[in-house]
Amino acid sequence: MIPSAFQYVRASSVDDALARLAGSADAAVLAGGHSLIPAMKLRLNDPSVLVDISRLDELRGISVSGSSLVVGALTTHRSVETSPDVKARCRVLSDVAAGIGDPQVRNLGTIGGSLAHADPAADYPAIVLALDATIAVRGPAGSRNIKATDFFRGLFETALESGELITEVAFPVMGPGEGASYAKFANPASKYAVVGVAAWVALDDQGACTDARVGVTGATSQPHRARDVEARLRGARLDGASIAAAAEGFASADSMLSDLGGSSEYRAHLCSVMARRAIAAAAADASS
Repeated sequence: MIPSAFQYVRASSVDDALARLAGSADAAVLAGGHSLIPAMKLRLNDPSVLVDISRLDELRGISVSGSSLVVGALTTHRSVETSPDVKARCRVLSDVAAGIGDPQVRNLGTIGGSLAHADPAADYPAIVLALDATIAVRGPAGSRNIKATDFFRGLFETALESGELITEVAFPVMGPGEGASYAKFANPASKYAVVGVAAWVALDDQGACTDARVGVTGATSQPHRARDVEARLRGARLDGASIAAAAEGFASADSMLSDLGGSSEYRAHLCSVMARRAIAAAAADASS
């Protein structure tokens, strides 16, 4: 299909982009375009103004600031995948980026665009939840930080207010005794997650789990933390039996999505399988 008529403007700066957004009640932001353009062609998204921020270098790049790995909103998946800083300080984030879509998507798609779109089957939401990332945004009222646990509100719905842009995402640098991993059952055509689970664990000197976070994507209408699994992991020595016990049956089919990618019962089963794999790999990473 063909999109409805719209006005195209290319922002010259973040301030310019915010001014353009403030001037239209139904403006949309173009970053990589892999989610927005197909939605516009189907007229599921019908903006009157399209604000292109794709050339704003101030929103691009990866840096280390204290104990945080900071990724600019317009940093592409490919840049996240190949960054030496990401590989050295938060390897799991590189692994997640490497599994997104195909080379064309990874070369143009951006981390900020993916998070703002909040597709329930996207990969980044699970890992920002598991790593307890902070999402920085700017808007008409100024700048603010949103914790990942507060960011996702529903199907394609986030905590972003009207006229706000994501500017960067801050991930805690991985320390000794910490490990993380992401496991997903991917749709063979799109590479979107039918179910994806990200796990982060911290182990003490005796190998017992002192803390854990588990993020789930693809399974329900919004990404979420598996709090029950996290509670079962804390205090346990993470061997095969304890991991299996923690992950078993934590997802109810009643709350799962059901579509051509998989039934609700199948997704509930995949949640346990992917959780076991992610937690086991995270525990091995923490122990190495």
